[in-house]
Amino acid sequence: MSNVALVVGTKKGLFIFRSDSSRDGWKQSGPYLPGIEINHATLDARSGALYATANNAWFGCRVSYSTDWGETWVDNAADPKTAEGSGLDVQRLWRVQPAGDAEPGVLYCGADPAVLFRSDDAGKTWSENKALSTHPTRQSWNPGAGGLIVHSILTDPARPGRMWVAISAAGVFRSDDAGASWQPKNANLKNIGHKYDPNIPMYTEVGQCIHHLVQGGGDRLYAQSHWGTYRSDDGADTWTEITEGLPSDFGMVMAAHPRNPDVAYVLPLQGAELRCPPDGALRVYRTSDAGKSWQAMTKGLPQSGAFMGTYREGMTVDNLDPLGVYFGTNTGQLYASTDEGDTWRQVTDNLPPISSVSAAVL
Repeated sequence: MSNVALVVGTKKGLFIFRSDSSRDGWKQSGPYLPGIEINHATLDARSGALYATANNAWFGCRVSYSTDWGETWVDNAADPKTAEGSGLDVQRLWRVQPAGDAEPGVLYCGADPAVLFRSDDAGKTWSENKALSTHPTRQSWNPGAGGLIVHSILTDPARPGRMWVAISAAGVFRSDDAGASWQPKNANLKNIGHKYDPNIPMYTEVGQCIHHLVQGGGDRLYAQSHWGTYRSDDGADTWTEITEGLPSDFGMVMAAHPRNPDVAYVLPLQGAELRCPPDGALRVYRTSDAGKSWQAMTKGLPQSGAFMGTYREGMTVDNLDPLGVYFGTNTGQLYASTDEGDTWRQVTDNLPPISSVSAAVL
């Protein structure tokens, strides 16, 4: 029988929830790294190691990792930091992402100000991806409310060397040569600048405020942005807007089904000025036809007086059948669905603000 682990990063440490494959009951442990702001944490299924991007206002940022389920931690002496050449100073570590099974020991870390690091030795040492740091369009990148950040990092299991990153606010970039070069891939994505200043063109090479990017299998990608929800069927060469049917054009989180590329999930928020569910109703929206239509999944979620928000790393899925879908809120609630989103129940109501949720099946 499989076991499921939810690795939850919060503003005051990391928590782990474990269950068997029924996912009917969860055992909580933690906090680990207590008092430290964990922007993102994940379990590397290849090795069983936990990784966390730990940020501290006084002592700076670091990647911490544990090989014994959080009982002991190594604070990396060779943390991602500015390498020679770019002249950029790292302000904050954002996401730590294991590569695919074909690259054991390879990890990526995205950071502010829009830098990407790679480790080839399971996080012991890191090198800066200078092709992204010195990209010729960089002068047109601008920070969003959370900073100028590399947040989403995808590696293509079917095509060695192909990967994508999303940067707020710059857009989607793809590499087909393992990061040696990057191409902006923002055709038909709206530039958020136009929403506030009509003198800025709506469609530009860069300048899009992408909030989250996920792969739905093969060349199918989904993107949640500051201004719309989108689908690509060709590896990000072109995008189609699929916002119609959602209650707003703004959201932070997104997840894709690992086996059905037509199924994806979003949790819309009212907008940038009020980052709460529209109408005070907490609703996860699911598409089963690649964004042609959306259905509100509400059973078990509060449908009045719900004014919490979500952060961009706060939704995930497992790979069981039926699919498990999970999300956390910035008011400390953790929700789980074990039937692909049809129904929800609250796992806990008592955590610090949740920054990230990752799932692993063991």
